[in-house]
Amino acid sequence: MAVLINEKIDHLLETTSRSFYPTLKYLPKKIRGQIGMLYLLARVADTIADTKHGETDFLTGLLKEYNEVAQGRSTDLPDFSELANLQPNEHEATLLRNAREVVDGLEVYSKEDRQRMLECLDIIVEGQVLDLERFGPANEGGSISSLNSNEELDDYTFRVAGCVGVFWTKMSLAHVISISSDKQDEFYEKGIRFGKALQMINILRDIPEDLRFGRCYLPGEELEKHGLTPTDLLDKSNIEQFRPLYDQYLDITDKHLEAAVEYIRMLPDGQFRLKASTMLPVLIGQRTVSLLRTGNILDSDEKIKITRDEMKSYARKLLRALLIPGGVNRLLRKNKNA
Repeated sequence: MAVLINEKIDHLLETTSRSFYPTLKYLPKKIRGQIGMLYLLARVADTIADTKHGETDFLTGLLKEYNEVAQGRSTDLPDFSELANLQPNEHEATLLRNAREVVDGLEVYSKEDRQRMLECLDIIVEGQVLDLERFGPANEGGSISSLNSNEELDDYTFRVAGCVGVFWTKMSLAHVISISSDKQDEFYEKGIRFGKALQMINILRDIPEDLRFGRCYLPGEELEKHGLTPTDLLDKSNIEQFRPLYDQYLDITDKHLEAAVEYIRMLPDGQFRLKASTMLPVLIGQRTVSLLRTGNILDSDEKIKITRDEMKSYARKLLRALLIPGGVNRLLRKNKNA
């Protein structure tokens, strides 16, 4: 039973994650399954929340019912077949149709590990419900709403990604590494900022698409300081007026990435797999930020992303760097300045 569940889970992971699956392969075996399982649990919730049909109450209801089943507080999993038929991505449709198998995949893990996964999922779902209540469903062509303040933005990045840094750290400490007690608070804090960095990149890269579906994650009060409204960001010619504020958020993201680098440096030297699995998203994140600084993010035709070939190239460079004394630090410095 467990083997079949894991084979199914691995296939769902490979087909639903473009960027995470390569990272997963680097992870130590002791935590690979648990981290992959959390990703799928969260991806089911994310797919529900991002469905571009239905009313707010309907989607938040489905999210809450799904989370209740995952948490073990209910056995009545919603029927996602109609929702699956609405998905433009066939792999996300397949994921919804296999939501029961994803939830059942929790059974193979210890009570303690299930608790760590479900604690994180609970925070993620709370963030997604709050997102739907703020913006409504991601329906194209409606009015655009924004977050109000930088505090709301920071809270959002914690709920959907920073909490994953906490989970990742808990799993590492429980199964793979030990950190002196006087360093653990710092380790957790940098883990949170690691997650926030990756979410900030998503937000800053996906501005045109989010605007198209009525969502602006950059705070309205900050835009107003620069004489802008969320609607103004639909016009690519406003990039020069927007650039100073955009650069401020890229600077925040860079600071979070620096904390992520420090997080990696706190890992014991012999933990090559753990270092590799954490370094790959940092390398890709640094490169993405560099591209975002030079492109016109308001131009929806100018899609900025790292290609699969580039990701494979980073993986090769990373493996070489791990084998050379000081190679990791040189690679990070070279990549940041590229």
